[in-house]
Amino acid sequence: MNKNLYVVLMAGGVGVRFWPYSRNAQPKQFLDVLGVGKTLLQSTYERFLPLCPKENIFVVTHEEHVHLVKEQLSEINEAQILAEPMRKNTAPCIAYASYKIAELNKNAIIIVTPSDHLILKEQEFHHVIAKAADQAKKQDKLITLGISPTRPETGYGYIQFIEEKKFLKKVKTFTEKPELSLAKKFLESGDFVWNAGIFIWGVQAIIQALKEHQPELAEVFEEMQDKFGTSSEKTALQHAYGQCKNISIDYAIMEKASNVFVCQGDFSWSDLGSWGAIHDISEKDKSNNAVQANALLYDTRNSIIKTSSPDKLIVVQGLNGYLVGAFGNVVIVCEKDKEAQFRKFVNDLKSKPGGTDFL
Repeated sequence: MNKNLYVVLMAGGVGVRFWPYSRNAQPKQFLDVLGVGKTLLQSTYERFLPLCPKENIFVVTHEEHVHLVKEQLSEINEAQILAEPMRKNTAPCIAYASYKIAELNKNAIIIVTPSDHLILKEQEFHHVIAKAADQAKKQDKLITLGISPTRPETGYGYIQFIEEKKFLKKVKTFTEKPELSLAKKFLESGDFVWNAGIFIWGVQAIIQALKEHQPELAEVFEEMQDKFGTSSEKTALQHAYGQCKNISIDYAIMEKASNVFVCQGDFSWSDLGSWGAIHDISEKDKSNNAVQANALLYDTRNSIIKTSSPDKLIVVQGLNGYLVGAFGNVVIVCEKDKEAQFRKFVNDLKSKPGGTDFL
């Protein structure tokens, strides 16, 4: 176990694409999405316990969800929960965690990961992460994890690398969610991997990158360093986040820096980013339906039937490729693969009188 290894679990999202199962009060990372008896956050936390001391695992979440982190990860202490006052995407989140960890350990190697992904073959995952962490010790590289693609997926980002017979390969380009024709070309070329959104780097390397490519962002956290761990931290953080741009770490750093490398994993991975992804990894009946409900199905195939209320009976007839769900005060019936629709549903509710009661 590496005492210089730290893990940052990003748990600040609201899971819009999983509405109405994922709600503002309890986003998807705090739900047992896979029906395995533990939430996605709990599964992610446990995944890293063999790699580093539990006191080295930090969770970054919105301040309104701190109580959920405490409930679900009762063995971590309050100092390990970093509460964001507002959502400003991943770059401010990572900057905050990095400057906090730098105060604790100047030699820290940090793994940054979403808290809501599925990873199978965890021993292979541990092997790749440990090897990448060893490469990051020199504090001179920004490493991202790439997944060997198995299909021309249009819902993932892609990383193109310069082919070298080395564990770490220099990154050439990043491409976000390509059209199907382009995704097919990426797969055929053999020099693209899926972007898992998992990063491994030395704390000095990421802080140097922030100073070089996002100096204003670096400055706001440098200015509040003496407030870390004091009663003034919350107020200082509110001020800092008020000055931060809403920007992802990919746009802020990874697409600009010249010292970015990718390591490749061949284990099964999913970002669980859509109902279609949940259908793909769920156990299914002979008609390819994923059923997590008390249900009667007739002439129905390729669908998801799910409810948060086991006392409700759902009867479905004649559907193909649909989500049928009953979650609290919302019943939903829609095509499961049309990801963009879920954002539209949520945006429409925000503008509807009383609509926030359903978010």
